[in-house]
Order: sequence, then C-alpha cells, then structure tokens
Amino acid sequence: MARPHPRPHRHAVRRILLPSGRSIEVVRFEQETDQSVRPLHVCPDCACELIQPSDWSEAADHGWRMTLGCPNCGWSETATYPAEAVEQLEARLDSGLEEMIDDLRRLTHANMVAEMDSFVAALRHDVILPEDF
Repeated sequence: MARPHPRPHRHAVRRILLPSGRSIEVVRFEQETDQSVRPLHVCPDCACELIQPSDWSEAADHGWRMTLGCPNCGWSETATYPAEAVEQLEARLDSGLEEMIDDLRRLTHANMVAEMDSFVAALRHDVILPEDF
C-alpha cells in the first residue's frame, strides 16, 4: 500500500544580523488553514499576514464591528465579523506577540554573548584600563 505524501510545511526564514557580525536565523512554520474562508489576519489585496485591528466594538448577533488594516499595502476595511473569526484573529495576534517576544529573547541573548566575547577578548589583550570603569 502506497503511503500518502506528507504535505510540505510552509515556513519563513528570517536572518537577523547582530552588531558583532554574527547572525541568527529564525524559522517559523505556518499552520494549515481552511482556504475556503479568508482568515482575518490575511490581506485580501497583497496576502500579507500582518493585518491589524485599529478599532473595534461589539455588534449585534455576537459579532464584532472592526476596522482592519494592512501595514504592507495600506488596505483597510470596516465591517462586522462573526465572533469565531475574531477569536481566530485574536489567537493569531497572540501567537504573533509570543513569536516577537521569543525573537527578542533570542536577539538579547545573542547580543549579550557578543558583548561578553568582546569583553573577554579585551581582557586577554590587556586593553581594559581602570579609567574604563
């Protein structure tokens, strides 16, 4: 019996160059979604996945009236969305925030390592003087 081919994971790789000249790569794997309905976090004009709500209020029938905007192409829309779609957008925004915090932690760690390496090299070459403190 033939095995079904695994679906390829969509992913994005971002390289961050540190002041020390070192670089780190951040790899993000995207979750599969139902393509029949456009998720609110995806821009209908440019397909950017960074849609941001700028205004929202509760609407009738358990929905939300929201203004969404794309930072990439400038697309904007004000409409009423079902609560389920808004909850998915909120989950995506929360996930994005967690990713940014994780990236910040990795970048901070890499910068501290680079600074410690520079300090150790300066100590080894005896270029640190009492006036430096």
